Amino acid sequence: MARPYADTELADFIAKRVLQLKPKSQIDIAREAGFPNPNFLSMLKNGAAKLPLDRVLSLATALECDPRRLFLLALQQRGLETERDALDQIFGTVVTRNEVVWLEELRDASGCTDPTLTARSRTALRAIFSK
Repeated sequence: MARPYADTELADFIAKRVLQLKPKSQIDIAREAGFPNPNFLSMLKNGAAKLPLDRVLSLATALECDPRRLFLLALQQRGLETERDALDQIFGTVVTRNEVVWLEELRDASGCTDPTLTARSRTALRAIFSK
């Protein structure tokens, strides 16, 4: 079976998310997402299929993840960087719920002073993620 999307971040994300949701089964997730064929989730995980954009919201709900993140990964899977750039220009940078929490914490920690990202603060931030 051809797996043209096997190396995409979307396939990796879905595979990891399914494991994190155990004991929820793949069949349950596929059913919740409204996939008529429960094997379609396996096809997404192994990169044999791409995620239809009209299924992003239902799959995000079933995977209990941020639909914005899943949508961006679906665009990336399609090679639609130009479309993503257009979305950014029209709507501004798409920010996930988790990123909003980080931004709110940064604002709170800085006393809403709009701090500049210095080399020192960048290094500290990247250390959190072992980068």
